[in-house]
Amino acid sequence: MKKIVITGATGFIGKNISTELINRGDEVVVFSRSPERAKSIVPGAHAYVKWDYNSENNDGWIKYLEGADSVIHLAGESVMAKRWNEEHKKSVLDSRVLGTRSLVEAVSKLKYKPNSFISASAIGYYGTSETEIFNEKSDSGNDFLARVTRKWEEEVVVNKYFGVREVRVRIGIVLDKKEGALAKMITPYKFFVGGPIGSGKQWFSWIHIKDVVGIFLHVLDNTKVSGPVNAVSPAQINMNQFSKILGRVLHRPALFKVPSLVIKLIVGEAEYLVTEGAKVLPKVALESGYNFVYTDLGNALSNIFKK
Repeated sequence: MKKIVITGATGFIGKNISTELINRGDEVVVFSRSPERAKSIVPGAHAYVKWDYNSENNDGWIKYLEGADSVIHLAGESVMAKRWNEEHKKSVLDSRVLGTRSLVEAVSKLKYKPNSFISASAIGYYGTSETEIFNEKSDSGNDFLARVTRKWEEEVVVNKYFGVREVRVRIGIVLDKKEGALAKMITPYKFFVGGPIGSGKQWFSWIHIKDVVGIFLHVLDNTKVSGPVNAVSPAQINMNQFSKILGRVLHRPALFKVPSLVIKLIVGEAEYLVTEGAKVLPKVALESGYNFVYTDLGNALSNIFKK
C-alpha cells in the first residue's frame, strides 16, 4: 500500500485516478478547493484537505504530505471552461504555475520527501502542425497554451533538485461522452448534421480515459520513468477520419463540415485548439512497457457510448 497525495481529484481525470488508487488499496489524500464536495465525488479517501494555492502559508499541507510515496498533481483551471479573455487566460496560467510552485515549495520543506511528483501537463506543449510528428524530445511551441504548459512544467522540474523523481504527463484529447471535447462535438451528430471541424486535415491526438489512468499508474509504479510522458493513443488520425468513425459509431452521417469561423464565434481565440492539431506519439510510454487498452478509435468510442 502506498500513500498518495492527489490534487484536482474531483475533476474528470482526477476522480478516475483516485478511484482506481483507492480500489487497489492505496492510502489516498485528496487536496480539493471544496473538501466536503470531494467526499461525495471521491469517497473512501484517507483525508480531504483544503487546496488554496493563493494562501500565503502552505505549511498546513505539510502534515498531509509527510510520508507520502508520491504526489499526483492535476489541479488547474479548465482551459475551455470559458470563452478566452485576458482574465480567463491569466487564471489558466496562474492556477498551473502558481499552484504548482506552492505545492513544490511545500514538498521542499518535508523531512521525508516523496519518491515521485507526477504532474499533469498537456500536448499543447508542442503547439500545432499538420506535418511534424512530435515525441517527448520535441521542442515546445510558441502559442498561448504552449507557453502556459512550458512555464507549468518548469515548476515541476524543480523537484529533481531536491531528489524527487519528476514526471510530466502530457495529456492528449481525452474521450468521454459527458465531459471534454468529445461531449461538445457529438451535439451536431444528434441532429444529423455532424461532420469534421475546420479543414479536417488537422491531427486529433486522442486517448481513452482508461489509458490516461493506466499511464498515470504506470509512471507511479515504474520508478525508471522520469521527465515528459505523452498520454495519447499510438494510433493517431486526422479530424476527417475521426468524424467518419464517430458518425459510424453513433449511426449518424458525418457530412457537414463546421467552418473555422463558426468555432471562432463560439470560443474566440481558443479556436485554434479545435481547428489545428498536432500528431503526438507516446514514445516513452511504449518504450517503458505500457500496454494500451485502446489503440483502435472505433473500439474506444464504442466502449464510451455503450455505457
